[in-house]
Amino acid sequence: MQSEIDFFAILPEDKIPEKGKILISEPFLPDTFFNRSIVYLTDHTAQGSVGFILNKKLDLQVSAAIEDFEGWNENLSMGGPVAPDTLHYLHNLGDKIPESVHVEGDIYWGGDIKTIRDLIKAGKIDQSQIRFFLGYSGWSEGQLERELKENSWVIAKVNSNIVLNRGDDIWKKVLRSFKNKYRMWADFPDSPEMN
Repeated sequence: MQSEIDFFAILPEDKIPEKGKILISEPFLPDTFFNRSIVYLTDHTAQGSVGFILNKKLDLQVSAAIEDFEGWNENLSMGGPVAPDTLHYLHNLGDKIPESVHVEGDIYWGGDIKTIRDLIKAGKIDQSQIRFFLGYSGWSEGQLERELKENSWVIAKVNSNIVLNRGDDIWKKVLRSFKNKYRMWADFPDSPEMN
């Protein structure tokens, strides 16, 4: 007798959150903000978690939204539903930006905005080195763990270039890079009734 594969049951080893890892939403997660999203965790402790959605681009350029960023024509990304009027950034500039928080590998979070402005004006920052987000994704104590028990997310480690990549389709690209059952999620239709 052949056993069936449950495509939506997430393996226990793929449910361990840590800062520097990504959360990949299951294909039919019924959430406006997190549907088919990838969230990069910048912090995870017993008190809660913080991260940024990597694949939800806004129709608003950095130069139009932030003072003294003339010529920076990259679009802002939606970091998440929490504090949507706050600016956040991920970068690979390390110690060049005072007060940055090291997340993992060559990825840093935040830091002195004046230094970033000065480096941009001097042409010393390339758009591939930094991403700007409005708002963030946050989970209170135990909340993310409950969502993981509900099979809402797969957790994975990815190369840092995924974090700074602005591709709209990275949810599918990351899933297709796997060599397991999650790879098939990338090809599921947006609505389960469509096939």
